[in-house]
Amino acid sequence: MTKLKLLALGASIAVLAAACSQPEPTTQSVATPPEETVTQMPDVDDATATESEETESARLNAWFEQVFQDGVARSPMTQTFLGMKTNYDQWNDASPEFAEESYQISQAQLAEMRDSFDFDALDDSAQLSWRLFEYNAQRSADGWRWRDHGYTFTPRSGPHMSIPSFMINNHRVDTIEDAEAYIGRLNNVGTYLDQNIANAQRSFDMGVSTPGWTYDPMIETARNVISGAPFDDSGEDSPLLADFRSKVTALDLGEDETNRLINDAEAALTNSVAPAYQRVIAMFETQAETAGDADGIWHVPDGDAYYEYLLAGYTTTPMTAEEIHELGNSEVERIHGEMREIMTQVGFEGSLQDFFEFMRTDPQFYYSNDDAGRDAYLADATALIDTMRDTLPQMFNTFPEAELEVRRVEPFREMAAGKAFYQRPAPNGSRPGVYYANLRDMADMPTYQMEALAYHEGLPGHHMQLAIMQELEGVPSFRRFGGYTAYTEGWGLYTEYLPVEFGFYSDPYSDFGRLAMELWRACRLVVDTGIHHYEWDRQQAIDYLATNTPNPQGDVENAIDRYIVYPGQATAYKIGMLEIQRLRDHAEAELGDAYDIRDYHDVILTQGAQPLSIFEERVNAWIENGGG
Repeated sequence: MTKLKLLALGASIAVLAAACSQPEPTTQSVATPPEETVTQMPDVDDATATESEETESARLNAWFEQVFQDGVARSPMTQTFLGMKTNYDQWNDASPEFAEESYQISQAQLAEMRDSFDFDALDDSAQLSWRLFEYNAQRSADGWRWRDHGYTFTPRSGPHMSIPSFMINNHRVDTIEDAEAYIGRLNNVGTYLDQNIANAQRSFDMGVSTPGWTYDPMIETARNVISGAPFDDSGEDSPLLADFRSKVTALDLGEDETNRLINDAEAALTNSVAPAYQRVIAMFETQAETAGDADGIWHVPDGDAYYEYLLAGYTTTPMTAEEIHELGNSEVERIHGEMREIMTQVGFEGSLQDFFEFMRTDPQFYYSNDDAGRDAYLADATALIDTMRDTLPQMFNTFPEAELEVRRVEPFREMAAGKAFYQRPAPNGSRPGVYYANLRDMADMPTYQMEALAYHEGLPGHHMQLAIMQELEGVPSFRRFGGYTAYTEGWGLYTEYLPVEFGFYSDPYSDFGRLAMELWRACRLVVDTGIHHYEWDRQQAIDYLATNTPNPQGDVENAIDRYIVYPGQATAYKIGMLEIQRLRDHAEAELGDAYDIRDYHDVILTQGAQPLSIFEERVNAWIENGGG
């Protein structure tokens, strides 16, 4: 979360990633009624009630859709992400005035919903939508006091990175008008970056800044964007010019028209993009001179309370930092025990630390650190996903229509990007879902972790979950495009484990890799709370992670740098996974022979993202309904 920037995207967009306060529980079931109920003719009173529910639910869903579309209309970047080409030459308004206007709209919409609709007259799905909208609006209200506490720029995120990434991955050029809009966006970069510079400086002046060591990598990333033609004589195109050139030449225009467009893009890059990035770099250099050394969010004004707010939002639970820290310690101990069992299985003699060192250094576990090794990794990761695709019917009833691709993270952002991540498909089918693997240094991508990574980011992980969510019918758009980190990343981690039950991870080293990935998330509970609550410094966190995991040193340092600038986010994975597993075990025990794992997965996937407390209610309602 940077700068609570979702507040600036309009009220309906603001709720897409929000989550915090616990709504009042209800006993409403969202499970599908038994078949015999559907086929029976209702009596007059039941028919009237059903008609009333349908009418009120339809009214509310239409209102939700209008609210969502109003929010999309306030966000040119969201329009592009959704595959639309309206305001195609514009960036979002990142000003504090726009953010406040958006916040006031969201609170007014909450009041309008409560005044205009009857909760008791809604069907189950519409009641769920009501509760989620209410939940998100409350989260927005709780977060308003922290609107300047988020980090606008970090070594891992921020407009200096997102501008080229957004243009390369989202701005399609299918016509000459699209190319003109691309140039328009380049010309408008200055205003967008200047607004974000002002936001970052305002936070800095109130004592909110990333630690001093973060500025050098931010400066390097910004300089990478304005390196190459037309910015210098290196002989290679800069990332943005290379992208524009490839998209325009693919249009098969005449040579004169193609050259004109490229010349106009070069002028925009030279006259708008370069000066704007130089201003960002200048701010980084100035702030670096006085930025403090503290790594935890505790050092900012009211940092402890802010961290509590972040933990509540990311985990969607009331767990305290102390409780999360202790949970992490216990999970680390449990997973270490399972790893020792694998050591025995493969006949390794020595301590667990010796085994970690073996896994870090033995060449059999690593691809060559060259283009051939990177190509082999991408091919093998794709093959893993293809094999998993054939097995999905044993695990699921519902499947995504969107395609999935495996891609390498673009070189310009490799240094700043994470190990792997997923980008949702465009809802109109114009862009597939993408599993990105960061192949900058193949020493950070061991073969024994390939399976777990592919399952988490691809199938049956984020693509299964998020593509299905976007494709849901009869569900308001704010739910189809929203998210809660504990739900989203809890599912990703759960789907690393799930294939074990279907015969995957047959190689014990690969199963060790799965455990290593789970261990990584357990350690996050310890180091995140260690940094931001117990005031650990960066080196203390690095030492803990290096001692307790088999990951290479570069991987460890990169991860700690992430946790420092994203306080609280990393705790959501393990907490979400444990809750999904706990509720699954509960459902299986209660339903007995009526339990089907595919039906349980439908409960998770067919209503979209939810806070964990609401998800628990839905599972219990499904159990009460006999698993039907």
